[in-house]
Amino acid sequence: MLDARPHDNLPRGTICIEDLEIGMMRDLSKTITDRDIELFAEISTDRNPVHLDDAYAQDTIFEGRIAHGMLTAGLVSAIIGEQLPGHGTIYMSQNLKFLAPVRPGDQVTAEVTVTDIDYAKRRVALDCRCRVGNTSVLKGDALVLAPSRKFD
Repeated sequence: MLDARPHDNLPRGTICIEDLEIGMMRDLSKTITDRDIELFAEISTDRNPVHLDDAYAQDTIFEGRIAHGMLTAGLVSAIIGEQLPGHGTIYMSQNLKFLAPVRPGDQVTAEVTVTDIDYAKRRVALDCRCRVGNTSVLKGDALVLAPSRKFD
């Protein structure tokens, strides 16, 4: 079995369906910057002032600016597309629950763990989580179609 311990920012690549095992886990850490939030707002066209305007955000339940939830979720996507399973993976579904805000300057650690494998259909179920320090900020699951050596 491949090492299932956390590995920050592992080298990019692919783990084919034939080599996947339940319990495999990869993680990725990133500090969310003001620039990340601004770029995400530009790309997504989500310019909600809770993300971009300090004065507006101060008067919300968050009492300050927060990152877009989908920016945080993008770290999960990065692990799936780059590490576990990696290049060639196709998203089939994703369920997410946002538990706490992520603020500019927060270091987010995303973790993806294999929970089930259907080798015949090349489907892999994944547990997906993000945290800031000891605070869970996102949890969910994904179903992906993993790459296979048989189709190279």
